[in-house]
Amino acid sequence: MRLLGFLALMTMTVFANGAGEATLELSATIAMPNVKGRIDHFGVDVKGHRLFVAALGNDTVEIIDIAANRHERSLSGFGEPQGLIYLPETQRLYVANGNRNRLDILDGRSFTPAKRVEALDDADNVRYDAQAGAVIVGYGKGALRLLDAGNGSSKGDIKLPGHPESFQLERAGARIFVNVPTSRQIAVVDRSKGAVVATWPVSARQNFPMALDEKGRRLFVGARFPSVVLAYDIDSGKEIAKVEACGDTDDLFFDAEKKRIYVICGEGQIDILRQDGPKQYVLESTVKTASRTRTGLFVPEERRLYVGAPAINGTTARILVYAVR
Repeated sequence: MRLLGFLALMTMTVFANGAGEATLELSATIAMPNVKGRIDHFGVDVKGHRLFVAALGNDTVEIIDIAANRHERSLSGFGEPQGLIYLPETQRLYVANGNRNRLDILDGRSFTPAKRVEALDDADNVRYDAQAGAVIVGYGKGALRLLDAGNGSSKGDIKLPGHPESFQLERAGARIFVNVPTSRQIAVVDRSKGAVVATWPVSARQNFPMALDEKGRRLFVGARFPSVVLAYDIDSGKEIAKVEACGDTDDLFFDAEKKRIYVICGEGQIDILRQDGPKQYVLESTVKTASRTRTGLFVPEERRLYVGAPAINGTTARILVYAVR
């Protein structure tokens, strides 16, 4: 049994080309008992060592103690939780509910409800604009709702050409880059104007995940048909690279320190792409995970990649913790 466990661990951390040290090493597996169905996006409280998991199919938010690598508690009362974010500034947890059409704002210590923002159809991804002190929620048939991070009051909407999936904010600029898969576009929003100022075509379908390398002036978009990662020059808006990747991706992350892209895929693996030059990206390694494991969170402060594996075929839902090498 020890030998089988060792071989399984080695299989999950092996390089695609079978040589060299693994780029990701499985360091822990954290069971989430009684969690059924699809797992969506994650949030993190870095100082408090807590991971928040949107268990969409279970209508719960799971809280993981990432210092002790254990499941801490389960919060109920949600409806298809999708995106979430924790803000240490306000000690609030913001949870977007897809089929309850609302955003829940919870006290980050007691997890009691502080406020509910209603009439947000298919509330999805959530981001924080530190410059404006605003929480941004993608929702409906095409809009971003800006909310005051302090009291949750509306600061207006920005209209989009379709339902927004992943979106990323510039820190040194005013732009928001938004995946709009129904129109096969990236919508570029100017936050100061509150409007779309450009649209960039996407040469693949179902462009859901996105990551931003602001310093390197690159935007990375994952698509499912075909299974590729696209790289854009954020100054020109031009697609500069297209790399084959694993199938059914729903999250990808850029590691600025290692110049890598971690592509999490539902077909049961993570592809690690390496940036070899301004316009060149290659597959560095592949890590096997589990079927339908397609969401997670890269936490650069910890050098950890957290990945959600749902309960299927008699398995228990779990978080796979990978140390970055």
